[in-house]
Amino acid sequence: MILMPQIKSAIKRVKTTATANKRNAAELSKLRTAVRKFNEAVENDAKDVLDLEVKAARALDKAASKGLISKNKANRDKSRLSKKAANK
Repeated sequence: MILMPQIKSAIKRVKTTATANKRNAAELSKLRTAVRKFNEAVENDAKDVLDLEVKAARALDKAASKGLISKNKANRDKSRLSKKAANK
């Protein structure tokens, strides 16, 4: 049984939280997809590795700016991406 809040501001918070959760889930999905495509390209020795690295780094920066991941995690992951790209 889900209880709906009675206070007007609490009702609004429920709605805005649901909207934010959808938005955050979509952004995280974009981030994971970009990183996964880059990793697959590295494993398959694809020619567009550098382009995919840029896209993944951009997705990481966007997620960090929106507060989905910390700035330090974004920098750490970008460093790992560039190391992978340099080794291939």
